Amino acid sequence: MAGLVIKPRSRILHGHDWVYSSEVLKVFGNPANGDVVSLKDGKDCLLGTAIYNANSQIVARRFSRHRQDLDIDFFRRRIRQAAEYRQRRGVRADLCRVVWSESDGLPGVIVDRYGDHLVLQTLTLAMDRRKDLIVEALVETLNPKGILERNESVSRKAEGMELRSGLLWGSLPDVLAMDIEGVTFAIDLDVGHKTGFYLDQLGNYQPVARRAAGLRVLDCFSNQGGFALTCAKAGAAEVTAVEIGSALVDRIESNALANHLAVRAVEANVFDFLNSQARAGATYDLIILDPPSFTKSKGKLEDAARGYKEIHLRALQLLAPGGLLATFCCSHHVTREILRNILVDATNDARRFVRVIEEYGQGLDHPILPHIPETEYLHGMLVELMPGR
Repeated sequence: MAGLVIKPRSRILHGHDWVYSSEVLKVFGNPANGDVVSLKDGKDCLLGTAIYNANSQIVARRFSRHRQDLDIDFFRRRIRQAAEYRQRRGVRADLCRVVWSESDGLPGVIVDRYGDHLVLQTLTLAMDRRKDLIVEALVETLNPKGILERNESVSRKAEGMELRSGLLWGSLPDVLAMDIEGVTFAIDLDVGHKTGFYLDQLGNYQPVARRAAGLRVLDCFSNQGGFALTCAKAGAAEVTAVEIGSALVDRIESNALANHLAVRAVEANVFDFLNSQARAGATYDLIILDPPSFTKSKGKLEDAARGYKEIHLRALQLLAPGGLLATFCCSHHVTREILRNILVDATNDARRFVRVIEEYGQGLDHPILPHIPETEYLHGMLVELMPGR
């Protein structure tokens, strides 16, 4: 087997599973992109087996600490282990992330389950070339009615792959109806963001919504209205959902109508909307900020921080006395500590100070591996506006 010799003090020698191009001491055996390679230290000791792609900044991603090939038995075993873990932890079986990349020992493979249907993403070249084996293993272990490919993530370009989507196996309905916290959502797996819905937030809707009874709620970056509709269901006095995409605004309105819930959906840029509301002197009792990731790289962190601070500053200005702010960030580059610091900066500028009521994170179907900090990416907190000081 071809492979790489890793430099001393590289991250993989301290538990991580990634090898960056700058950490390679020597390449031996002339591996091709997409090959399985062995990893060794300078003393010729085996560190494990990885997938290789010289086109990527992460040239190798370890998937086993032993010698291992990517055959059908391997995929069956890893997928079965992933499903069994979620079952043990009480994860909702019909609506969850069944496989999550490195967290389940399948780097670059994401599988989301929506009822009897699966959505597959293969974001690394080696896994994409073995997509037929993955589909075969999914059919055997999870017994779906259909498997859809949603490989439109720009991260594929870093691996030298084109973007594509389409049905891989079986059949799919035009729209799926899924119950989430007593609200029925119509989910279109072909066109919804990511794989159709933001599954990582499922466990956070109810903790926020249970505070919403009798309150005026503003849900920013609402996507398909997850927070907005669950807050309306929980008895909010009024709910406004803001989303920039017209198709998503239409989906929020249709979901609200189907559930007999009163939600005002506004098509607008959230930054512009918050500014106009502040100028108009509007106030809300509960504001939810759940923006998309403002940065995909560490180099853009400073620009992202300015964007996060701006929306927090405007939201704080709109909070009524004693109001609540639920804020989330879904970039692993913005740690929980960084998010707290951004909030502190915003409160200083707004001269409105808060205390933390609850903290949130990703569900157990998105497992966090402490030796791979990038697996922890969703941070959130609920804060309460303090009396004037």
